[in-house]
Parts: sequence; C-alpha cells; structure tokens
Amino acid sequence: MEVLGGPLFGVAGAGESHGPAITTTVLGCPPGLWVERAQVQHYLDRRRPGGNKLGTPRRETDQVALLSGLYAEDHDQLLAGPVLSVQPGEGGTETSTYEAGFTTGEPIAAIVLSAAKRSGDYKQFAGAQGHVRPGHTDLVKHYKSKGFVDVRGGGRSSFRSTVSDVIGGSIARLFLAEHFGTAIFSSICQVGALQADVSLAGRIEELLAEGKQLSPEVCAALEAELEQRELHTVDGDFAGRAAELIAKTRKEKDSLGSAVEIVAVNVPALVGDPIYQSLKLRLMGSLGGMHAVQACEIGAGSAVASRKGSENNDTIRKDGYQQNSHGGLLGGMSTGMPLVCRVSIKPTSSIPQPQDSVRKDLEEIEFQLQKGRHDPCLGVRAGVTLESRLAIELLNAVLMHQARRVDVQNFELF
Repeated sequence: MEVLGGPLFGVAGAGESHGPAITTTVLGCPPGLWVERAQVQHYLDRRRPGGNKLGTPRRETDQVALLSGLYAEDHDQLLAGPVLSVQPGEGGTETSTYEAGFTTGEPIAAIVLSAAKRSGDYKQFAGAQGHVRPGHTDLVKHYKSKGFVDVRGGGRSSFRSTVSDVIGGSIARLFLAEHFGTAIFSSICQVGALQADVSLAGRIEELLAEGKQLSPEVCAALEAELEQRELHTVDGDFAGRAAELIAKTRKEKDSLGSAVEIVAVNVPALVGDPIYQSLKLRLMGSLGGMHAVQACEIGAGSAVASRKGSENNDTIRKDGYQQNSHGGLLGGMSTGMPLVCRVSIKPTSSIPQPQDSVRKDLEEIEFQLQKGRHDPCLGVRAGVTLESRLAIELLNAVLMHQARRVDVQNFELF
C-alpha cells in the first residue's frame, strides 16, 4: 500500500500516465478548513505538462474536480465546480462537483482527467521483446509485475502521478497557512553545470533580518517574483542562462540534471520526533523518494562534512537561533527556523540518442528512442511537487504533535 505522509495526514493516489484519469484521496484533514477549488488548481497549473516551454511538449489542462470531503450551507456555491458526466451508449449521467466549502474531516476525493495521450508512441516497449530505456523503470517494472505492466508513458512510474502529491499538498499548505502563516517556496538552483549565484535560503534570510516571521504580503511578493520568471528561481540572471542551456540541450537530443531548493518559513517549532518519526527522516524520504531525485540535503547539507563543530554550530540567544546551518531541524524536530532542503535530480532518462541496452528478455540491443514527449530537464516542473511533499509531511508532524495534548473539552457532548 502506498500512502504519502501518514499516519494522521496522508495522500493516496491512483492512475497511470495514459489512463483515463489520476484520482486522489486526501486523508486526515481536520474539519473546518475553507477550501476553494481555485486554490488547488493554482498549484496544479504550476505542475501541469505544457505549462512551461522548457518542459515536456505534452499539453494537459489538468482541471481538478473535487468530489467529497467539503460542505457549505450555500449549495449553489458548493456545487459550482466542473460537471462530470458518464455517457454509456445512448444514456448518460452527469453530476456537479464541489467548488468551495469547509472540510468535514472526511476523506477529500479529487479527479484530474487525462486527455493528451499518444499511447502508440510506446509500442516500442510492449511485451517480452519490448525495448528497455536505460535509466528508466522498464526492466524492473516488467519483472516486478510478471509482465502485466502498463508501458504507456511509463504507467504509474510517470511524473504524471505527482498530480496527487500536488492536490494533497495544496490542502496541507492551506491548513498550515491558516494556523501558522506557513509558506513554502522552491527555487531551481542548478541546471547541468550552471549554478545560481543567489540562493533561496539566503534570500529568505535577508527578508527575515528584521523578524522571525515573514508577513503574508512579503510571502506573496516573493512567490509572485518566482512565478513571473521563465524558470522558477530567485536568480534572474541564472534563469536566462539556464533557459538557453536547456533549449540548446533539447536540440542536441540530450537532457540535463538539476537541483532545487525548497524552503518553508513561519514553521511551527517542536514538531517531529527524535528517531522513527523524525521529521528529518520523513522529509529526506519524501523529497528524496520523488521521481528522479538522487540526493536530498537538509540545511547546510554535504558542506558540513568539511567543517569543524565550532564552525557549524548555530549560536543561540534568548530570542532564538542566530544562524540556520541546521536547516530548521535538530534531532529530527523543528526549531521554528526555516526548513531548508535541497534535492539533486538526475537527467531525464528518455533521450533520443543511441545507447546500449536490452530487450525485456535480456537480448542485447542498441537502443534508439523512436517516439515520445519528455522534459529535457526535470527540475523545471519539479518544484511545486517538492513543496507539496514538504507540506504533507509537515502537517502530518503537526497533527502527531497535537495528538499528545489532550483537552478534555474536546471530549464533551453535552
């Protein structure tokens, strides 16, 4: 069973890249949170294929329909979402979906239909004689499933499955924002050998110079700045150079690795546990386990290996920590400082260049990709999914922390 997050707040998803739809169930959202479909759609628009010319040529509208877990006494407002219809033969059934309402505490279900499919592009990979793409899941998925695997677009292994991550993460970040003012950002900081000169963590440190929290207005301005660039990054000069490199590499029929920073601000302190429910463990597993991610760092990351303790320890005064080498986590628990993470993403595996490979029956071949639409650099669209995974793990940790604080008034009926 695969559930992202949990046990108190989690997300379950289903659906393959070229299947009819991606379905999502968000579990454990507390009641009373006001949710608007447009808020969820905002984050899906950042993730969707075709939303950035530097990403995959596949174009999907990725319009979300919310099916359960919300309620409002104004039914016209509640039921103003997209109409879903099923039309078998001459008959048909249609129903309204939810546009806005309060969470009820029950599971929130959502569906995103898939339309821009070219399943014929993947005949090359079908059956025991199917070709295996180097760096892809083709071989392991074939044998794991005993040959009963959906090869279209990578099936469940496709980045399309992260639609569920973003839906669940959008609910989590709405809750965290309402209760703590938490905001989560990401910035591409490396594309191939090019590295940004401005870091997201550094930029946020400057914004926090006069206080321990960022106001909603400052958070909104930073997000607007990130979204208006061709690449989602705080370094405008780097964005232009990286975009040129991505376009050049695409023409060369190759792909590029990348790195993305993820930073959460206005983070509640004291959530997480020292060992098996360590928030550090959960974040490194969730962020590091995303498609194509090969490394995940917290705070100063691998740079700590060359430091002395006197250089790495963050000084503490009565108003809090004065630096943030620890990236907002000590002993697996949050300190209230910004959560700072960085992931490294491998180059896209599906490239048109000839490569040594095998068929699924292990006959050796020179592999040549025949068709397909792929991102030349996965970091271009990865940021919002990484933000979402952080939000899911943080909300789950918040609810785990709250579960230890029993208020008898919450157990009174009359």
